[in-house]
Amino acid sequence: MTFNTGAALLDAIVLAVVSKEEAGTYGYKITQDVRRAIDISESTLYPVLRRLQKDDCLQVYDMECGGRNRRYYKITQAGEAQLRLYSDEWKRYSQKISALFAGEELA
Repeated sequence: MTFNTGAALLDAIVLAVVSKEEAGTYGYKITQDVRRAIDISESTLYPVLRRLQKDDCLQVYDMECGGRNRRYYKITQAGEAQLRLYSDEWKRYSQKISALFAGEELA
């Protein structure tokens, strides 16, 4: 069974992946890294990247690679702040869900 992944969780996962590369990373590598956690297609990923760029969470630049330009994505300060918010919220959310699965009472 696969759980549905909402837009906020996709944004958080992509920001987490991009934040690992100080100089930035490119779309195909982002897709491969995200696929380690969830099943995602490139056609799903690129709108997420565009939305994060529009929201000033990602900076985009092109760099020559093998005679072609490759588009790179780098997390911004706003993106780092958003990632911290997502991370904090995920910790609270996942603890509550784990407690439910363990049969614990929620406060």
